[in-house]
Amino acid sequence: MAESELAAKLKRRQEIDSGSVSGGNVSSQRFNPYTEFPQFTRKEIKGFETQFKKYNTNKDGFLDLQQLKYMMEKLGYPQTHVGLKEMIKEVDEDLDDKISYREFLLIFAKAAKGELKSQGLALLAKTCDVEKEGVGGAKSFFQSKIDNISNSNRAEKEIKEEQIEKKKEREEAAKRKADFKKKASLFQ
Repeated sequence: MAESELAAKLKRRQEIDSGSVSGGNVSSQRFNPYTEFPQFTRKEIKGFETQFKKYNTNKDGFLDLQQLKYMMEKLGYPQTHVGLKEMIKEVDEDLDDKISYREFLLIFAKAAKGELKSQGLALLAKTCDVEKEGVGGAKSFFQSKIDNISNSNRAEKEIKEEQIEKKKEREEAAKRKADFKKKASLFQ
């Protein structure tokens, strides 16, 4: 299965390089999300863009497998490796095994039409169902996610503070021991 997938990609890349086929059904020009996805308001698109940029940690304009995995885990919907690959494959129009911002918006457009086959993508689209919740609902959704993250961050902060306190105690004990040895050497 992996060999046939790799062979198909190699063949497609060779066809693109030779010029016998275009690079996909996506134009190489920069796209305008407001004209290409008129079903979304400007605020909705900005919200999707913010979410995309949040998980595009290497700032290359794509969500790769690891970034998608991280995003799904943070949203509370962890997926298997195969599930993640299926998610990418469903919206990956240019066959680069990554999700571009345009393809990310396509997830929500397909979800609105009920065309998503992947359960993981349906869960992702449902986490920010702008049609149902509206922009205010999306705001409360993101606020609740921020609150959850800050609660976990608070626990992490407390653990770090305890570790720092223990480290200081160890350093003070080592200093007292060194001072004691220095004073003890004066009596010998």
